[in-house]
Amino acid sequence: MATARQKAAARRIPRGSRGLSTQQKDRMPRTVFAFPKERKEPLNDARHVRNAVARFDQVEGVTDQEREAAWRRIRAAARRFGVHIEARGWRSLMKGGKARHARARRR
Repeated sequence: MATARQKAAARRIPRGSRGLSTQQKDRMPRTVFAFPKERKEPLNDARHVRNAVARFDQVEGVTDQEREAAWRRIRAAARRFGVHIEARGWRSLMKGGKARHARARRR
């Protein structure tokens, strides 16, 4: 079920965007996602890793343990795709409700 924030964000994305289609997401194994149970935040390339860091504080309905495991997956994917993460830990992303403190960039 989508929240009002997710629906508003989806309206801002152009229809011809280069994101993953629903069919592509459904075919991906759960291990590719930062939050596998919810199938949220795919980590299949550098662009998606940077996006996962930027939107980490927007994921709702997950426990701290799930966030800790997702952060480990994001960091591993960042190393694999050569993405530098400035944040020291996932808790620093949650301060102030904005992900602006955790810019991820290509090395």
